[in-house]
Amino acid sequence: MVYLLHQAVDNAAEKFPENEAVRFSGRSLTYAELKQRTDRLAAVLIERGVSRGDRVGIYLKKSLESIVAIYGILKAGAAYVPLDPFAPTARLSFVLRDCDVHHLITTDDQMPFVVEMMEQGAELEHLIGVSSENAALAEAIAWEEVYATPVDSLPNVGTIEQDLAYILYTSGSTGDPKGIMHTHRSGLSFAQWAAETYGLQPEDRLSNHAPLHFDLSTFDIFAASLAGATTVVIPEPLTKFPASLSRLIESEKITVWYSVPFALIQMLLRGGIEQRDFSSLRWLLFAGEVFPTKHLRQLMSKLPNVKFSNLYGPTETNVCTYYHVETLPDTDEPIPIGIVCENAEALVVDADDQPVSRGEVGELLIRGPIVMRGYWAQPEKTERGFFKRKVFDYLEDIFYRTGDLVQQQEDGNFKYLGRKDHQIKTRGYRVELGEIETALVSYELVEEAAVYPIPDGQGSNLIEAAITVKNGADISIEQLEEHIAKRLPSYAMPANIIITDSFPRTSTGKINRRELQSQALAQTEGL
Repeated sequence: MVYLLHQAVDNAAEKFPENEAVRFSGRSLTYAELKQRTDRLAAVLIERGVSRGDRVGIYLKKSLESIVAIYGILKAGAAYVPLDPFAPTARLSFVLRDCDVHHLITTDDQMPFVVEMMEQGAELEHLIGVSSENAALAEAIAWEEVYATPVDSLPNVGTIEQDLAYILYTSGSTGDPKGIMHTHRSGLSFAQWAAETYGLQPEDRLSNHAPLHFDLSTFDIFAASLAGATTVVIPEPLTKFPASLSRLIESEKITVWYSVPFALIQMLLRGGIEQRDFSSLRWLLFAGEVFPTKHLRQLMSKLPNVKFSNLYGPTETNVCTYYHVETLPDTDEPIPIGIVCENAEALVVDADDQPVSRGEVGELLIRGPIVMRGYWAQPEKTERGFFKRKVFDYLEDIFYRTGDLVQQQEDGNFKYLGRKDHQIKTRGYRVELGEIETALVSYELVEEAAVYPIPDGQGSNLIEAAITVKNGADISIEQLEEHIAKRLPSYAMPANIIITDSFPRTSTGKINRRELQSQALAQTEGL
């Protein structure tokens, strides 16, 4: 019986020991080898004091070791906290401090940045994957030592399905990232749904396009292990080259692809897919943002033997709705986000939290085992994030508030209408515009800042910012960009920053961001 995420690896190692569990850049591990390596990593972590409920950081570029790290941490009873290897160290140091992480899995190559994080307040006691000569500030153990650790059997650390499995940090409206807590139960519920819905088999080969700190990665990793299938980890540099991605699908004989639409649009336009042999590809899944229908239609026309599915869900719910695109769309209207996943319930409410009738617009709420436990160390935010529906005087149903506006159509499918709050998706990443504004205003010469999305014409958003400066100061945009780059991940950096004398205002005196956005769109259309 599988009730913990890592038990899927052990089951697959017993049933399919020689099946490839994970591949990366021509190297691979079988399920037997993955079980052995994750057991040894778990033993090393336990020996160094990691116990149930602890958080262990992963600061790795994508590799075989990144998958070993995930399952080894889970086997030790801890929750993994993946760090974006390309994010500013100040942001990562905050995550480590906020999540009280004392054990970090990394490599020698990352040590200069780890040192910066520790100098900025991260209290790390043990560094796994680092040679001792490169780690003067904490105890270190190299990967060679980890893999040489003898293990007869791991102790029962007492983990149950309701314990934390991973914490994913996303942009926060206050300017600091927020940690979304998922349990073994929520992660496994999603993986089981995915494996069954898409008929995963031991022969399947799933693409791992998303980075570990992005929730899309949980499908590729956890659903694959449930089926005894192979996860093909895609190196970060390849994700920037559409032709390389299409070549990888061909050479690795990918059967199930999952990514944000932006990656697929780039492959459609620049990947040369007409010259590729995609005969192994059977299902193409996309999530994270709206897929422009004109591009989807073109892609479906080029891949007539491939099935397509639109998956929807904020990080807090994993995936909660899905839509199989069974025919070529005949209009450019956005396709639906579909019906609610099995074993989950959707509720659409108005501004007063009253259920709306089918066809009316409202906020989508979701309940079920796929939903997060809450926000790390933010009980008030957690409380605000949920809606409670009384069943009896002593019993309540608890729904997560997605913040997304939807409309349920006559056929039961939901149509996505946009965000309720000040949050956008850009190339699959969720970004709080308030976090960017906070970073801009932290620059001493900036008086006020307003940030808004501008469609890039390829199915995603660019971020534009407008600022006013203090006392007419002479400000350098280049220096301002250098300043905020230390506080924001690369995907949250504005593509354009304009300086204005004053902002348009609403009747209540607030900055009218919608008017700024309209002005920017008008200027773009006039070029």
